[in-house]
Amino acid sequence: MKSILDIEHISKLFLISHQGLPYLSLRERLTGLLRGREKQEPFWALQDISFSVAPGESLGIIGKNGAGKSTLLKILSRITTPTSGRIVSRGRIASLLEVGTGFHLELTGRENIYMNGSILGMRRAEIAASFDQIVDFSGVENFLDTPIKHYSSGMQLRLAFAVAAHLEPEILIIDEVLAVGDAEFQKKCLKKMEDVAGQGRTILFVSHNMDAVTSLCKKGVFLKQGRVEGYGDIHEIVRDYYDETHHNSMTLEKGAVRAIGIVQQDDKLVLSVSYEHDAVIDFPNLGFSIRDMFGHPLAGTNPMKSQVDMRPYKPARAGHIEVVISSPKLMEGTYQLYVWFGDSRRNFFETKDPILFQVTKMSTGQGRNAKLDGYIIPECQWNFF
Repeated sequence: MKSILDIEHISKLFLISHQGLPYLSLRERLTGLLRGREKQEPFWALQDISFSVAPGESLGIIGKNGAGKSTLLKILSRITTPTSGRIVSRGRIASLLEVGTGFHLELTGRENIYMNGSILGMRRAEIAASFDQIVDFSGVENFLDTPIKHYSSGMQLRLAFAVAAHLEPEILIIDEVLAVGDAEFQKKCLKKMEDVAGQGRTILFVSHNMDAVTSLCKKGVFLKQGRVEGYGDIHEIVRDYYDETHHNSMTLEKGAVRAIGIVQQDDKLVLSVSYEHDAVIDFPNLGFSIRDMFGHPLAGTNPMKSQVDMRPYKPARAGHIEVVISSPKLMEGTYQLYVWFGDSRRNFFETKDPILFQVTKMSTGQGRNAKLDGYIIPECQWNFF
């Protein structure tokens, strides 16, 4: 089967200007004075990007900010041209990259539906056939004959997504723009994209919401500094992304906490923290929270909540704490650890970025699916009568 989209050795070069000039008046700028001092630095936003997308495939594109995701989508949408390489598309492409893209603010919602559909390559008869569905999905029926300059950003987003999703393009490209919508609308959009994918159309989806990416996409591309770092099964790509950007330990030069680490030992998790403070700490109150890889809290506690007996501890300025978490019963996967540390009166430290760690073969359970079953495997007693 032929691929519907081939990205072949795409590179994109931008020239960044470093003027190094004093403040110039309008006349000086127009006459080009001191222009010779302007310097330009080459910046490769994309370098030799190659992959293919099969018909009906949902592909997630992930990476840190600045990895080149949006630049790639703009090239695919023909908003900008690549410096080198080529794109072979065997179907019509509809893209939703920014709120208001393809809209004219002075035109009404009704007029913009027809104009935006025409930009996407649709005939007027095709647009008319889907018009009622577009209006119903967008929820802007009462404002249909109002210029969209009076729409909120959320209303513009709903209308733009409705047009792109209902005019049946062979390839639908969605950027992080869905983050503008509320939770209910995001859920509605994801359901619509699942329906679109189920109809055999192709979706390219960029998002920092890994939950949404893994639920919608089966394959993924991991971009790093303008290059393809990984391509394949979406769950493996997400794990590679987390492994690249996070680690299961942290060493700090300043602050009350100097080192944090978490490791798996058979069916246990061992959390270790070293601390040092200018004042004597009478009660080293270490709290932790374990979350799934999308940030949803799963478990956590601290000595006060767990009613830990502190009698063996002697107040000190420095020390080491080890917490053995017996049988947490976590499913295999990637998890986030957050830590905060203080004494009996206040907190001295709190992690800003999570520490990520892997859990492997903690349970012998077969056929489990985190999406359906959750992340914790409870101990149960089954009685049959």
